[in-house]
Amino acid sequence: MTGTPAPGTTPALVVIGAGPRGTGVIERIAANAAGLSPGLRLDIHLVDPHPPGGGRIWRQDQSPLLWMNSMAEDVTMFTDDTVQQDGPVVPGPALDAWADDVRAGRITVDAAPAVLAEIRQLTGQDFPSRRLQSAYLRWVYERALAALPPGITVHEHRTRALRITGPRGGRQRVRLQGRGEPLLADLVLLTVGHLDAEPDAGQRELSAFAGRHGLTHLPPDFTADSDLTALRAGEPVIVRGFGLAFIDLMVLLTEGRGGRYENGEYLPSGREPVLHVGSRRGVPYHSKIGYGWEGERPPLPRFLGPGLTAELLSGPGPLDFRRDVWPHVAKELGHAHYHRLFTAHPERTTLDRDVFEDKYAAAGPGSPELDALVAASVPDPADRLDLAALDHPLDGVRHASHDALQDGLRGYISAYLTRRHDPAHSPDLAVFLGLLSAYGQLIRLGDIGDWWHGFFSYLASGPPGPRLEQLLALSRAGVVRFLGAGVTVEADEEAGLFRAGSATVPGERVEARALVEARLPDPSLRHTSSPLLRGLYEDGAATTGTGLLSVDPADGRIMDRDGLAHPRRFALGPYTTARSSGAFTRPRTGGPAFRQNDATARTALMFLRDLSCRGRLSA
Repeated sequence: MTGTPAPGTTPALVVIGAGPRGTGVIERIAANAAGLSPGLRLDIHLVDPHPPGGGRIWRQDQSPLLWMNSMAEDVTMFTDDTVQQDGPVVPGPALDAWADDVRAGRITVDAAPAVLAEIRQLTGQDFPSRRLQSAYLRWVYERALAALPPGITVHEHRTRALRITGPRGGRQRVRLQGRGEPLLADLVLLTVGHLDAEPDAGQRELSAFAGRHGLTHLPPDFTADSDLTALRAGEPVIVRGFGLAFIDLMVLLTEGRGGRYENGEYLPSGREPVLHVGSRRGVPYHSKIGYGWEGERPPLPRFLGPGLTAELLSGPGPLDFRRDVWPHVAKELGHAHYHRLFTAHPERTTLDRDVFEDKYAAAGPGSPELDALVAASVPDPADRLDLAALDHPLDGVRHASHDALQDGLRGYISAYLTRRHDPAHSPDLAVFLGLLSAYGQLIRLGDIGDWWHGFFSYLASGPPGPRLEQLLALSRAGVVRFLGAGVTVEADEEAGLFRAGSATVPGERVEARALVEARLPDPSLRHTSSPLLRGLYEDGAATTGTGLLSVDPADGRIMDRDGLAHPRRFALGPYTTARSSGAFTRPRTGGPAFRQNDATARTALMFLRDLSCRGRLSA
């Protein structure tokens, strides 16, 4: 089949994945179509077993106890003038403003009564349920459909895409589950979100061990989809992972089993297991900051901008993140921190801000001169930014027993919660803004390894503060027990049990008949259980050292192993080298995911416009 559609046929775009990313691309197609491709006729086929808008992760059919980890005022699906894109800005309401419009009758939403009740009570500082966010995403999707010009039609297919085939120069064939004939596509775009994965060798060994001894092992998964029924009341469960997946697990096994909170204390239902939780760091992700920004913002980016990323990309040889990139990230975060400290709290410094900033700019990233400048200008070490201590707060901390650790870690969490709600520590919020800025720049570098993404999520994408208050209450009630940092898990064949220990409590071990890996699967094509993504890999799509799908950073075209971009296949999302933060975009923060969506939509529209013109000429 040639690259030109047959006379009288309509070009087709197949979008696989109907969650926020797929919705965002359709919104950008609607925004750009009239300007780039006036009069274009186009069939968009949207493929996903879950309803459009929310997709799998944000579907309405999940527990109302599960929250977003962002406040309503910090979530938007619409571009603004801070987004660096070629397409037009189409304003729209952030989540809190949308709720205001629903309450005022300006927007009509078809949602369950419980969701409508939540919308009526929502404020900008609330952490909405995921099913409320699903209603917002569905509305965004429907608004995008309504904005499409005449001639562009969306067809929904509630099923899974299984395989993409077809020549580079011709129409692609997308095989769907339960459908005999494939969809014919002039372009295919993958926006499938988080991937399920086949267990690696270590996970397979643990599952086999559990099978031999009648134990329970839950491998990495999206917690809302995990079968937790095997975790029995009163029995110990070893949990490896202390991020957002653990928070979901904690909620579903406590409130989800009938427990409740009263006056800051947890009242068990008697159906809860006992969760022994630990991780590499041994502490939960940092909670969201509980106050807003006031006054002058640090100018960002300052030391880590497009010029530097271009310079890094043009250098010889592959980048080593810790050697080549991290010093610049650390200097950028330090700039944000000290700009705020010198601006809002000058009494805690000994140098004029302009003088400090000139000297800071002149000092090399990670240099002794930089450290000496900070030490001389910021007398109290507590006011200095110590990224290593933030990353590993339990390094060198030792406790004689697990009981002693419980008190120590509760004190750490309580103190940090207090700090996250105290504007006297507003440099923390400046560092958060610096992290967002750095993330937007580092996307341009492609696959820079997993460490940075984990560090960013730990500091900037943690749970709501109330969740850590609940964690403390569960700890006091004995439902959650802390294991510490550097957690190791072993399978004891003789005893037929899992056993966990940590560097924080040397020599002590916890035994359990259940082990839960509280984290999402790694976003690697090499281990994915998706036949669609596995097929791309088998057909020659390029991947990085960590298994990410290689895409052209300019427009998301999938790269092959010869370094060529496929002219008809695109991909966006966390499994690609153009991965952006999994969090939703905060208003007026530039939104790199918006930039990517816009670039991909524009490239697709121009390709399809030219294809359609050639088809009319051939007619």
